[in-house]
Amino acid sequence: MKRLLTIERSGWEKRVSDRGFTFHSRCAPYWNEQACYAFESREIDKLEQAANNVHELFLKATQYIIDNNLFSRLGISPEVAEVIKQSWDSDQLHLYGRFDFAYDGYGEPKLLEYNADTPTSLLEASVIQWDWLQDTRSQKDQFNSIHESLIERWKQIGAPRQVHFATIQENEEDYLTTEYLRDAALQAGLETKALDMEEIGYDCEKNMFCGKEDENIECLFKLYPWEWMMHEDFGKYVGKASTRFIEPPWKMLWSNKGILPILWELYPNHPNLLPAYTTPDKLGNRWVRKPLLSREGQNVQIHDGGTVYETHGEYGEEGYIYQEYYKIPEFDGKRPVLGLWMIGDECHGMGIRESDTLVTDNLSRFTPHYIE
Repeated sequence: MKRLLTIERSGWEKRVSDRGFTFHSRCAPYWNEQACYAFESREIDKLEQAANNVHELFLKATQYIIDNNLFSRLGISPEVAEVIKQSWDSDQLHLYGRFDFAYDGYGEPKLLEYNADTPTSLLEASVIQWDWLQDTRSQKDQFNSIHESLIERWKQIGAPRQVHFATIQENEEDYLTTEYLRDAALQAGLETKALDMEEIGYDCEKNMFCGKEDENIECLFKLYPWEWMMHEDFGKYVGKASTRFIEPPWKMLWSNKGILPILWELYPNHPNLLPAYTTPDKLGNRWVRKPLLSREGQNVQIHDGGTVYETHGEYGEEGYIYQEYYKIPEFDGKRPVLGLWMIGDECHGMGIRESDTLVTDNLSRFTPHYIE
């Protein structure tokens, strides 16, 4: 694994925008092709295996949480717990998720967290960096079969006649990510319809969510956090509705960092896990405090003999977990986090976001990769 300096493609801004990636620069440069990462095949094999192994641990931990009624450790109310159990027991299929790993090319990849409910950077990982590879290193390969796998997964999930796709459409990144997933569903042969979250209603007589034209929503993909929805007025109908959700409600367990201490209890010293607890007592002077629910690196505190870095935001009300501080390896002063994409139950690709700081946040840059 190494970081290489590269020359940008001429006119890359128009090329990526034409592919639907219009938020490539945002308030700061986001897409970065002034550098790339090169991997050996053995390193990719190790990363792929680590993601698949940890995915199996999450599946087992989910059943353990349900069997032992540990929802309160994740700040989940009894009412929401029932919705989660119902979706798990009925084997509702999931679509995708992104594990974030730290890795230096030598030791074992270490799981930092799992973005399991509303993962973004999918379009960049699937389509945009593949285009970059074809334009710059067409003779090389890339750990990336995300697009083809998404289409196949939509076919496996199947659906009623029509799938509604909803998000907050004024959020450009969320909207375009949702549109990309809708396009994959179309390619899988499904009918689709786009909605803003505010356009969703509920039909009490039919026990089904409905769209802006009062049509039934038989299947809803939403790029919208479950914890937000469950705290809103419509949340009380989720367990009653015949509407099918993607991602299913049980994904609330995986997107909650409260599952990390439970994983460590079940699988202590697993090579791909970091020690994690509900208090810092067993971690000495090196730990990271993370909210149970958070996004874009907000409300994280790094303690290394004292507080050395802290981010602020709007999260933390539900509580925190403490994870052993594992310093992300540096390459040319940059700290890459490897996002390993699960499509269904298998890892099918990787996207890399690198940061100048100790925490990956919304200013981190997406940097492409290839396999030597």
